[in-house]
Amino acid sequence: MPNDDRLITTGFREGEDEQEQSLRPKALIDYVGQEPIKQNLRISIEAALKRRESLDHLLLYGPPGLGKTTLAGIIASEMGQNIRITSGPAIDRPGDLASILTNLSDGDVLFIDEIHRLSRSVEEVLYPAMEDYALDIMIGKGPTARSIRIDLPRFTLVGATTRAGLLSAPLRDRFGLLFRLEMYSPSELACILRRNANILRVQADEEGIFEIARRSRGTPRIANRMLRRVRDFAQIRANGHITCDIAKQALDMLDIDAIGLDKVDRTMLATMMDKFAGGPVGLETLSAMSGEDTTTIEDVYEPYLMQLGFLIRTPRGRIVTPAAYAHMGRKPLSTAEPHDSSDEQLKF
Repeated sequence: MPNDDRLITTGFREGEDEQEQSLRPKALIDYVGQEPIKQNLRISIEAALKRRESLDHLLLYGPPGLGKTTLAGIIASEMGQNIRITSGPAIDRPGDLASILTNLSDGDVLFIDEIHRLSRSVEEVLYPAMEDYALDIMIGKGPTARSIRIDLPRFTLVGATTRAGLLSAPLRDRFGLLFRLEMYSPSELACILRRNANILRVQADEEGIFEIARRSRGTPRIANRMLRRVRDFAQIRANGHITCDIAKQALDMLDIDAIGLDKVDRTMLATMMDKFAGGPVGLETLSAMSGEDTTTIEDVYEPYLMQLGFLIRTPRGRIVTPAAYAHMGRKPLSTAEPHDSSDEQLKF
């Protein structure tokens, strides 16, 4: 089950990055949702501008697709500075990071996505850069080797990660501001969709917008993707006008149900119910059953199912809840002995 084929995947699919750029807000006032973060950022940015200093280094963490890259661009715009965007996997060696840092200007924003994937050697270079705005470089080898220090401009590092627990403590402690982005409510997603429908010049009723919003799994990236797919359907079947009925027809055709579950989600839940009596089911078993690696299951499939209260993580494995049975139109096998398929039971 390739994750890229799912409409509700939170990662970028090929060609989507350019489409997303046109829909991203450029100012904090246009950014919908995440109100506590926006309030704190407004104060920090205003204070930094009054002192004519660079903003403290920020760490943004939370599920993918919630607007971490967009927020980094807004921070740079509000500070009146340029932004340089890269990612943890793209910085292979300390020399790559040194090249990026020495080409920054005073006050610039450096955005590193997936910062938890930086190698330890690259992190070691980043520590003095964040604390002292300096770069320590070793010249020569052996007994003649010596260290020189290069001064760097006062920049702001904005790190983004979906797995904050994988960040090393020394790196995490060097960020002055840490913000967790939360899932969006349907009403917040409706505001985003209304704005983006205007940008895309799509006619849409309030009911149609809200129907897309409530199936978008609390994620703006998914909502924007659904909007484009429903727009295509409406263009062919309804003269380009999105109503509630048209949105339902389009999303039903795409196999997205009323609460945002797709065929993969429903298949995984049904298999746990039918083959394992609802659990507990070990993560490795789920991986073998779905054909996905364990990281994809933990980062992509499970968070929304757990948010809905359909899945529970226990030390022995994953368990399907009565709410999931009700949504799937099934009854729990209460009279049967629970089938224990935890990974520990599979070891010979």
